Amino acid sequence: MGFQIIKDFFEKFNLSQEWLWFGLFFVLALILFRFVKTVAISRLKKISQKTKIKIDDVAIEAIEAVHWPFYVLISLYLALAAAGIDHDIRKWIYYIFITTTVYYVIRIAEKIIDFGVKKIIDKKKEEGEENVGIIQILNAVLKASLWVLAILLVLSNFGYNISSLIAGLGIGGVAVALALQNILGDIFSSLSIYFDKPFKVGDFITVGQYNGTVKKIGIKTTRIQALQGEEVVIPNNELTNSKVQNFGVMQKRRNVLEIGVTYDTPAEKLKMIPDLIKAAVTEQAEAEADRVHFREFGDFALIFEAVYFVNTGDYNVHMDVRQRVNLGILERFKKENIEMAFPTQTLYLKKDV
Repeated sequence: MGFQIIKDFFEKFNLSQEWLWFGLFFVLALILFRFVKTVAISRLKKISQKTKIKIDDVAIEAIEAVHWPFYVLISLYLALAAAGIDHDIRKWIYYIFITTTVYYVIRIAEKIIDFGVKKIIDKKKEEGEENVGIIQILNAVLKASLWVLAILLVLSNFGYNISSLIAGLGIGGVAVALALQNILGDIFSSLSIYFDKPFKVGDFITVGQYNGTVKKIGIKTTRIQALQGEEVVIPNNELTNSKVQNFGVMQKRRNVLEIGVTYDTPAEKLKMIPDLIKAAVTEQAEAEADRVHFREFGDFALIFEAVYFVNTGDYNVHMDVRQRVNLGILERFKKENIEMAFPTQTLYLKKDV
């Protein structure tokens, strides 16, 4: 009955049978998309709520963001194609359909990219890393690249020859790169620092004549808090082209200690000195003795050399331990009446009779 009414309508206005089929296909396509938009997505939502992963929620949210005009366009184009109608309106609907489809595909891709970037940033922040500006730049570059590709794809479907356009973009890109080579050099250097990780925020580093604690790794520069208190701003390009000493990754620090005692120290006391020094080192929980030796006969002292490690990368803690070791050695030497040497000269005078 319904089909006969539609047929009578088309015959009344002297429309061809192709347009009759177009109307039927259009209505059927709309009903199908209506079903997908409501019933199918609703069921997928229920399924996704039972899963632990979040990417399916993001995908459903992105699909829901597609509005009804898009489904109408798809229905129109499919109906025209199914009915075999070759009309100018079909060509324009095709152009609009391609443009709209590419637009929504890019928007869905952007949502998925944002989801992945957010996961990475959250993970980095949980690990204590605050340098997430590079990730945001890569996110923006990736999105911009998608839109450029989308525009080229649309123009190609419109019948334009994009080869000359791509060549022009390449020449323009080279010109821009030459004009901004210093800035781009610093940006690429910041990417190198981010992925290679020669140092991180909080590390104590030495670069050329500068040394201090890394406070911020930016897009173009890195800021260091120098020992004197001032802030040193170093271009990232200079950092990647320089030798960087990173003390922040040190697990232990090696100390070499030279102690000179007087020549009149008895041999029994000299034999005690290695054990006294080792005891001063090992009583510190952070210190680890390596060796102690009577090294040489100096000009005015008997020289002992001690090597020990402090198991920390923190310079302040290292110096505190080193201080306590030195004080411990002094206390033990004083208790055993061992006198440390200092530069002296002995003059022998001969008296003539």
